Amino acid sequence: MSSSCFFSVDLFAGCGGLTQGMHAAGFKTMVAVELEAVAARAYSLNHPNTIILTKDVRQVTSEEIKLHLGDNPLHLLAGCPPCQGFSSVRRLNRAEFAPDNRNGLVEEYFRLIKELRPLTIMMENVPGLLHYSLFQSIRAELGALGYAPQVEIVNVRNYGVPQNRKRLVMVGSLLGKLNISKGTTERVTVRDTIAHLPKPADSIDPLHRIVACHTPKILERIKLTPKDGGSRKDLPKEYTLECHKGSNIGFNDIYGRLRWDDYSTTITSGCLNPSKGRFLHPEQDRALTPREAALLQSFPPDYKFPTDIPKQALALLIGNALPPKFSYYQSKNIYEHLQAHNA
Repeated sequence: MSSSCFFSVDLFAGCGGLTQGMHAAGFKTMVAVELEAVAARAYSLNHPNTIILTKDVRQVTSEEIKLHLGDNPLHLLAGCPPCQGFSSVRRLNRAEFAPDNRNGLVEEYFRLIKELRPLTIMMENVPGLLHYSLFQSIRAELGALGYAPQVEIVNVRNYGVPQNRKRLVMVGSLLGKLNISKGTTERVTVRDTIAHLPKPADSIDPLHRIVACHTPKILERIKLTPKDGGSRKDLPKEYTLECHKGSNIGFNDIYGRLRWDDYSTTITSGCLNPSKGRFLHPEQDRALTPREAALLQSFPPDYKFPTDIPKQALALLIGNALPPKFSYYQSKNIYEHLQAHNA
């Protein structure tokens, strides 16, 4: 990267996955907004030089953000508005959207775009948002404002992330057409990402020493699950849970093992619980540790997370994050666009 200094703001910042990628691409994030105190704490552990507003984005004013920007222009307004109601898992794969009071937060992102008029914008979200009428109307209004928004559904595995995770990306620019970054040829597997780690009991990393405890019955099920990709369907019939005995039962990945030489399944907020998905270690008889889940999300190996919070809270931080490496490639593309237009 050149020495150009471009300034960004991260809305709905979570624990900082989006900011991590923007910083790696060369941006300086001046302000971040995150309502949840635990997520804001994790963010500040890793990005201490960014001013974080720990408040509801609906209460954030453009004047407040401008105050912290000072005389610096806003080159990029980025954000990942929570839209759990549009998630296929939340909807249990039904067509209709689940009611969720967070679904309207995309409007707050649009409000701040209108008020701040950043040179470029970037938003990431679940693919289901594409069919939401409010998003469609916002996209049209962004076009009228001159951003020429480009929207595409991509898979983060095509950007060097060791994970199968589809996401909607929208970018736009006041400087000219801005395309969404194309994927790379880099393919990163589960083996590449976590095979080098010591067993949790031998680790000096407190995040890697956190392991789920299981009842003897569940542990027996885990031990019987074939290594390197086995699932609950491989178990003897007497180990089939009552809730799985019906026909057309979905969620076949639960209590499944990851495959060494493949991508991880989507790292979700249940990523430390094998009853929530394919979150068992490929060969060790245990669920993923928070460090392994964070690495599969492409966080740097030294990224800090609070370890004095419940395991489920940790899983929520990690699973809800935007993979930093994916953010890096999208941000780098925007950075080069700004350079090309002498922003």
